[in-house]
Order: sequence, then structure tokens, then C-alpha cells
Amino acid sequence: MFSYTLRRLLEGVFVIVGVSVVVFLLLHLSPGDPAQLMLREGASAEEVARVRTNLGLDRPLPEQYGTFVWRALQGDLGASFHYRQSAIEVVIDFLPETLYLSLAALVLSIIVSLPLGILSALRRDSVWDLLGTTFAVLGQAMPPFWLGIVLIFVFAVRLGWFPTSGSGTFSHLILPAVTLSAYQTALFTRLVRSGLLEVLGQDYVRTAHSKGLHQLRVVWKHAMRNTLIPLITVMGIQLGALIAGAIVVETVFAWPGVGRLLILAISSRDYPVIQAGVLLISVLVVLVNIVVDVLYAFIDPRIAYS
Repeated sequence: MFSYTLRRLLEGVFVIVGVSVVVFLLLHLSPGDPAQLMLREGASAEEVARVRTNLGLDRPLPEQYGTFVWRALQGDLGASFHYRQSAIEVVIDFLPETLYLSLAALVLSIIVSLPLGILSALRRDSVWDLLGTTFAVLGQAMPPFWLGIVLIFVFAVRLGWFPTSGSGTFSHLILPAVTLSAYQTALFTRLVRSGLLEVLGQDYVRTAHSKGLHQLRVVWKHAMRNTLIPLITVMGIQLGALIAGAIVVETVFAWPGVGRLLILAISSRDYPVIQAGVLLISVLVVLVNIVVDVLYAFIDPRIAYS
């Protein structure tokens, strides 16, 4: 187990390095000059050149990337052009809001999808199954930005039940969490339903039924154990997708998280903040996937890593 975990960590390092290279090249090869955005309109070419020199943007790209990597190894991802402080500190200040929203969306997805998927599987071809599968299809078909706008219009503008944007109270969390969790809820519901339908026909499940065990006990203790492995795999992947995909939802609801910070940083060409934000999200995604892989052995003792 230890050697497997160590190998996965080393693979994660290569993934993060690859991400840093791609992000660095995309930023520096895209149109737009941070120096011009930082100066007043109509600034002279000499002023722009001086700012570019101060920021190190006049040096060759390989040298700039080498400097970035060397500083990153020392925990320094540069200073934000806009906030005038360490880029990693800026991102970390916004990170709790993104984690709060992502975890709330994941918990909501699990709370809704597990009973809905189980009910659809146990009542196959019934009205409940039709409702569950219809919800699963609609949830995966609706774009988050469209769903968010619809929820704001109906529940915030028309009914006035929730705030239209911002954060600070539990009521601010509900609409963004529902929007962010819609796709995951639909996906988990389909996985639970299909996994249970496959398992419920197995011999050991029929044996449990023949012993007179209650149906819910058979489902939770016997059938769900084998259904959990593919479900946890997708949950781990989707948690990373929630953190990375919160950009759209945070923008729609003006949620003060890393996603909205990255949008603002991209518009102002704040390279250090963009690189720090993307790298931090990449690290979180890699760690989540490693934790999920390790959890397999605890869920199913038949799985062993060598």
C-alpha cells in the first residue's frame, strides 16, 4: 500500500508539472499585456516597457518559466499584479468559499441521489423509476449557467425566497449548491440505479432474501457494498470537477471563491494569481483521486495493491 501511494504521489507531481507548463504557455502566448492594463489609458511606450521590465515580462519565455519553477519550489508563486501581495495568499483567502460550496454540492448530491437511485432500482419500471430516470437525464442535460439563471429568476427575483448573489448566510448557499450539484446528482442517481440492478440479481443477494432479511438490510448491507466502488470512483472524480467547475457557478451567483477570482484575474491578465489558482486546484484534484484509490482497499478487502 505504501509503495503504491508513493508511486501515485510521484505521478501526481508529473501531472502538476504538466499543468503548470500548459497554463504558463497559454497565458504568455495569449493576446493582452498586463503592463498596459496596469497603467492608465494612453501611457507611453517607455512606461509600458519599464513596467514589463519590473515584472520580468521582457525576458525569454524559458527563463521566465525557469524563474517561476525555482520560486514555486520555495513556496513563492509570485506577487499578484492587482492585489499587490503574494498570489498564493490571495488564492488561499478565496479557497474556503470554493471548498464550502463544493462540499455542500457534493453532500446534497449524495443525499438526493442515493435514495432516488435505490428507489428507482427497487421499483423498476414504476412511476418512481420513470421520475428518477427523467430527473437523471434532465440533470445531465441542463448547463449550469442556464440552470443558475433560471433558479435566480424564479426563486430569487419572482418569489424572493433567496438572495440573488453573494455569500454570508445559509440562504446564500442554497441556489449555488443546487446549481452546482444538479449534474452530479443526476450522474450518481444513474450509477446507483444501474449498479443495484446488476447486483440485485446475484446469488448472494437472493440468499440473503431467502434467509428472511428485510429488504432494506439486504440493500444496505449486501448490495450497496459492491455498488459503492464505482460510485466512490466517480465521486472522487466529480469532487475535483466540482472544485474546478465552480468557476461558472461562482460567476453566475457572484460567489467570492477561487473560480470568480480566476475570472477576474484572467480579465486583468494577473498571471501569478491565475497560475497559483490553477496549480492549487490541480493539487486538490490529484490528492482527491489518490485518496479515492486508497479507499478502495478499505471498502473491498479483496482489492490489494502491490
